[in-house]
Amino acid sequence: MERLSVELCGWKLDNPVIPASGTFGFGYEFAQFYDINRLGSIATKGTTRESRYGNPTPRIAECDRGMINAVGLQNPGIDKVISEEFPKLKEVYHKKVVANVSGFSVEEYVECAMKMDKEDIVGIIEINISCPNVSHGGMSFGTDPQAAAEVTRAVKAVTTKPVFIKLTPNVTDIVAIAKAVEEAGADGISMINTLLGARFDLKTGKPIIANIMGGFSGPAIKPVALRMVYQVYKAVSIPIIGIGGIATAEDVIEMMSAGATAIQVGAENCRNPYACMQIIEDLPKVMDRYGIKTLKEIIGRAHR
Repeated sequence: MERLSVELCGWKLDNPVIPASGTFGFGYEFAQFYDINRLGSIATKGTTRESRYGNPTPRIAECDRGMINAVGLQNPGIDKVISEEFPKLKEVYHKKVVANVSGFSVEEYVECAMKMDKEDIVGIIEINISCPNVSHGGMSFGTDPQAAAEVTRAVKAVTTKPVFIKLTPNVTDIVAIAKAVEEAGADGISMINTLLGARFDLKTGKPIIANIMGGFSGPAIKPVALRMVYQVYKAVSIPIIGIGGIATAEDVIEMMSAGATAIQVGAENCRNPYACMQIIEDLPKVMDRYGIKTLKEIIGRAHR
């Protein structure tokens, strides 16, 4: 439906709804529930150079209006993602994906990005410099403007496809990070990744998650995400994929009003595997309710 379509760096999406990395596997797992080709795109599971088992269990804790996870980038490694996971996805999905990659050094980011850049199924390379669930790397790059810019420049030097940098909210000034990656050549920004959170067992007093802390996500963080997207939209001229607490069509409209061109749905997929599809189906009705003709017209309208 044309009224739902949006564009990211010249790439037209049928709608702005993208399942977020880490909450939708490699995509094909959800094909048993509905036709995943109806999605705008899919952000695939975070991929590193080497395979990772992830953090020890337990690594999930429920919260009021959200969840905490410390999965720790569990994945089979870049080579198996390309040789095994992407072929499975291509059998049931016929669009391009947002390929999420992470690393523990600039060299690892570069190697993973180079390999993703060669894959025809990849439309955007999403560089995760913001994971709070690993003991080194990841978020350390995302909390310093110079380090974030260094990763961005290195990845852009070896890729031809649009590169979006995924930002952490666990910083004092997210605008400074956003401006640094834009100046370093980023084509877009994905934001926000999870906040840091913890939960404790009332009987033992011990942390529920083996890693003690993890990424806090879900509807409870939406006001933080909206505030940060609003701030960054004012400061940069590259597109934003808005992430954080989106669970309904109304949430999509609010996030796009703050400045997002597209959105990603994260924690809600873990609660309801049909969440993205329901949002897409509800969008025209909610748009009619608020007199919105096309989604493109509301991007950043809070600033006008």
